[in-house]
Amino acid sequence: MSKVTIDAETARHVLHHYGRPGGFRPGRFTVLLMEAIDAADVVNTARLATAYPELVAAMDIAANRPDGTARLQRIAGIPAATTN
Repeated sequence: MSKVTIDAETARHVLHHYGRPGGFRPGRFTVLLMEAIDAADVVNTARLATAYPELVAAMDIAANRPDGTARLQRIAGIPAATTN
């Protein structure tokens, strides 16, 4: 799998989706897309990743890595003092 660069806006949207500090609510399409990614099985997640690689990667980090929130907050440019 190639490396995906996650931008600050995507990081903030994913943080919001998971109710984490520093998040920002995206538009309706992105909200529904994140719900679809959450509901997708492995095959369909891979299909969605071909069209939305940054979003799928960011959601994977948030959901499956112990340091996922902190990583996305760093990407979003959120100062460490506001994450406690």
